[in-house]
Amino acid sequence: MKNMITILGPTASGKTALASALAAKLDAEIISADSRQVYRNMDIGTGKDLEDYVVDGKQIPYHLIDIVEPGTKYNVFEYQRDFLDAYENIRSRNVTPVLCGGTGLYIEAVLKGYRLIPVPENMELRASLEGKSMKELTDILVALKEENGSVMHNTTDVDTAKRAIRAIEIETYYKHTPVVEREFPKIDTIIIGVDIDREERRKKISRRLRQRLDAGMIEEVKGLLDKGIPAEDLIYYGLEYKYVTEYVVGKLSYDEMYRSLEIAIHQFAKRQMTWFRGMERRGFKINWVNAMLPMEKKIEYIENLL
Repeated sequence: MKNMITILGPTASGKTALASALAAKLDAEIISADSRQVYRNMDIGTGKDLEDYVVDGKQIPYHLIDIVEPGTKYNVFEYQRDFLDAYENIRSRNVTPVLCGGTGLYIEAVLKGYRLIPVPENMELRASLEGKSMKELTDILVALKEENGSVMHNTTDVDTAKRAIRAIEIETYYKHTPVVEREFPKIDTIIIGVDIDREERRKKISRRLRQRLDAGMIEEVKGLLDKGIPAEDLIYYGLEYKYVTEYVVGKLSYDEMYRSLEIAIHQFAKRQMTWFRGMERRGFKINWVNAMLPMEKKIEYIENLL
């Protein structure tokens, strides 16, 4: 068997349930590849769905969920480091790791073994970018990426001005600073993509958004604000946290929040698929499985591949 199994797919495709069912069968452990599920107390909005990690009463061990405090700015460099710790820990026990998530940048960063180094804040650069529109920031970022030949940041990761400025800061640093080589193992993995029909995906996203709001997503955001996390820090995380925070602080009405958020999640899922198709163009072989197949058929398909 390969060193690792990777399961990726857009939001609402059912990839976590599939990874858990497979892990239960193989006595494997899951490493999450989700850029927002790393935060504690951000459960409903990030869709942790921790009940998915229990299969027939068996708790599937998972890693890289609930590892940092909300309000902090976790990044791909830290993810590489934390992934490697989890991966080596699991492999040292002769257990198979299953990497599962929808953050294409994180998945590609560990499968390609990008040589990354921590990037310090550049206050001068930040000051010069302050007040620029999202379009201006995006244009600067695109130009820098072309210069650097970089695939590191796409619009999925820069949906707020703060994120765009950080991405520009990172690309600027790499442009002027030779990247120190650091060892990152070549990981032999089979990649499974969960392919969900666009209309089905849209229906599931809309249904899930209603469920999350009913389950207390607004209360979750209020609780984080009550703990002293600044509204702009929550807005930085995008999607649910951006729009629900804007509703809670009175910037949006409930209907505006709901409509804008629903559109934003649909666009996010589309961008995730664009990233995965880009991975295929960059040489990754993704074996796509139909999301609508019964679970046992999906497992059977993966077992045949293995």
